[in-house]
Amino acid sequence: MRFRNKRALVTGGASGIGRAVVERFVAEGAAVALSDLDGEAARALVEELRARGAQVTAVIGDVSELHDAERMVAEAVAFLGGLDILINNAGIETIGSVTTARDEEWERQIAVNLNGVYRMSRFAIPEIIRAGGGAIVNIASVGGLVAVREFSAYGASKAAVIQLTRSMAADYAEHGIRVNCICPGPVDTPLLERACRRVSGDKSPEQIRRMYADFTLLKRIARPEEIASCVAFLASEEASYVTGAVLVVDGGFTAQ
Repeated sequence: MRFRNKRALVTGGASGIGRAVVERFVAEGAAVALSDLDGEAARALVEELRARGAQVTAVIGDVSELHDAERMVAEAVAFLGGLDILINNAGIETIGSVTTARDEEWERQIAVNLNGVYRMSRFAIPEIIRAGGGAIVNIASVGGLVAVREFSAYGASKAAVIQLTRSMAADYAEHGIRVNCICPGPVDTPLLERACRRVSGDKSPEQIRRMYADFTLLKRIARPEEIASCVAFLASEEASYVTGAVLVVDGGFTAQ
């Protein structure tokens, strides 16, 4: 019960890695507000978790929109009675190079993956300071560390999240806030499924999945729960001397 009496806000919390993080946090005693653009999925998860006795709520909106971010943080704090932990997980993927991606796709990718982290953090950090300090974990990607063909906007957004993490760690250490990020490799999520369908070309989505698995040393795609375990570590007091770190969780994808 590492998170007993802790209050967490998880963006993109209705599916994939975010859902696994929410479930891990409530299982370890946290009260959680999950943010998502998909209100139906978010409310369904809240009902399921409340039936298990969890203290959880949904705050619906778009992390890339300034007023939505401000409102979602305010709603989360009102429900939780404060805020100790922020997990910036919400993200999307855009396929294409700088010459093939449409301008609006580039803008949307940066708006969600990078601006969303900035905006949610902007409003959450004062609340975490009021609580006496806490932890922020940003979800980046191995795509922010190495080049992946046809993922220019995605890679640029995730590389920026890595550097933003370091800058935030430097800016808020004096306030008792640790800021770290995780760079997952391929993870079995709806985002990966969409990417496999969009880049399949003359290959089937299953062949693309197999290709992603073969890129790793462990020859498999991660389960969302495996990433959630690492998020829980960085958000907990077990990582009390860890800040500004980039934890690569990729099955050996970048080790080769």
